[in-house]
Amino acid sequence: MNTSRTRRTARPRGPLRTALAVALPLAALVSCTGGGTAAVPTVEAGSGKGTIRVWAHQGQKSEDAALQAAVAAFNRAQKDVKAELKLIPGNDYTKTVTATDPASLPDVMEFDGPTMANFVHNGKLAPLDPYVSVETVANATDAVKAQGTIGDHLYGLAMYDSGLGVYGNKKVLDAAGVDYPKGVGDAWTAEEFTAALKALKSVDPDGDGKVLDVSENYGLATEWGTYGFSPVVWSAGGALLEDGRAAGALDGPEAVKALTTVQSWKPYVDPNTDGNAFAKGRVALSWVGHWQYPAYSAALGDDLTVLPLPDFGHGTKTGQGSWAWGIGAASKNGKAAGAFLDFLLDDESVGAMTKANGAPPATHTALAESELYRKGGPLQVFADQLAMPCGTRAAGPSCVAVTRPVTAGYPVVTSEFGKALNAVYGGADPKTALSKAARAIDRDFADNDGYPLG
Repeated sequence: MNTSRTRRTARPRGPLRTALAVALPLAALVSCTGGGTAAVPTVEAGSGKGTIRVWAHQGQKSEDAALQAAVAAFNRAQKDVKAELKLIPGNDYTKTVTATDPASLPDVMEFDGPTMANFVHNGKLAPLDPYVSVETVANATDAVKAQGTIGDHLYGLAMYDSGLGVYGNKKVLDAAGVDYPKGVGDAWTAEEFTAALKALKSVDPDGDGKVLDVSENYGLATEWGTYGFSPVVWSAGGALLEDGRAAGALDGPEAVKALTTVQSWKPYVDPNTDGNAFAKGRVALSWVGHWQYPAYSAALGDDLTVLPLPDFGHGTKTGQGSWAWGIGAASKNGKAAGAFLDFLLDDESVGAMTKANGAPPATHTALAESELYRKGGPLQVFADQLAMPCGTRAAGPSCVAVTRPVTAGYPVVTSEFGKALNAVYGGADPKTALSKAARAIDRDFADNDGYPLG
């Protein structure tokens, strides 16, 4: 490991925990966006000494332990700042931050990526770039910085990111005579993916013709629907929003064609009500994220392969983004908050956290050292995708990882897209369902003056 990034000193300086964790809490934001402000809060620098409050969401025991250990290590490493950590149950976390007056929020707080713009809009987060070190920002991956940036300001940095792909059973693929991608550069086209489903059906061991899992058990009308399937819209050349409007983008011909193709796959899909369709061998392909690797690897061993999502005409695309860290807008000790974040985002802390949860590290140096994600690692495809970030605009095949729309209106965008996707999957006309969603999104944006963010 690069020793220049692993020193464990911390001092105040001078002048699913999965991508899906937001699925339920996002709804709590929808009715709480009125009265927001576009002003950029200014956090007082403070003395760089004293006690700072830190809020985080409580998730898996291994992740909680890794975070608690990092906080304890920070407090041992120096005497100027003491970080007091408060863990809030994951299902309540976003609702708690939403309901808390900005003045009562902590100095440092965790948030799920898509909620960031809403918190900025409501004056709850301040830019952190004045207080974290240049080295910390430079070491953050470009994909993570895209998630955390609004305009000229950086509001969030993360310990880990997320990845999306198709897991395949090589034994079954080979038996069906299906050639499959070896990396991001040779993704199946949508037509080739459909042809693979047909070929796999001919060798389906249980004879029901269900050869694909799309993680339907998560619910397509939840955040999973947006995270998992907005990439097909982007890959087709469409968008969820264009210049702050959904009409003409979300219901454009590219998006309609993409979801029509997804709709055509339903006869091949195992509903996966038990969550074990792929691991138990009922299907040969599983459309899901990085978090399933431990279970799938244990079940399939060397027969497991990880593939990019199919290319709908403008290059393969993936969702990205996860929980991140920021500075509360009412903090009066920006220097101390920055020192804590520098420590939390160094290789030792990031390495321990990503070992605990299996997610892609969100720093260049930790990613390069990861046994799972480094070159030659079993999950290199996820790292390769994240190394080609698009930001919020999926501009052709030269980029892969797309950030979900950075807007305070995101809760409405994801809610309406999810409902449209679920309706299309259930047999509704794609154009009709997407147009209904686009109208609802644009009405909400109009009612909220476009959700200004400054």
